[in-house]
Amino acid sequence: MIPKDPMILLSYVNTQLRDQYPTLEDFCKGENADPEELKEKLASVGYVYNKELNQFR
Repeated sequence: MIPKDPMILLSYVNTQLRDQYPTLEDFCKGENADPEELKEKLASVGYVYNKELNQFR
């Protein structure tokens, strides 16, 4: 289950991207998550996805 708290979500997603998934799209497919919703939630706390680094920064 994906965390709802934005800061815990950030940590969870970045860990999964580092350890399990080569792209955000793969993460969203594997976790059944909406990529736009995820980006919006993390943008609300100041983080955006960096495709080259495969993480939210």
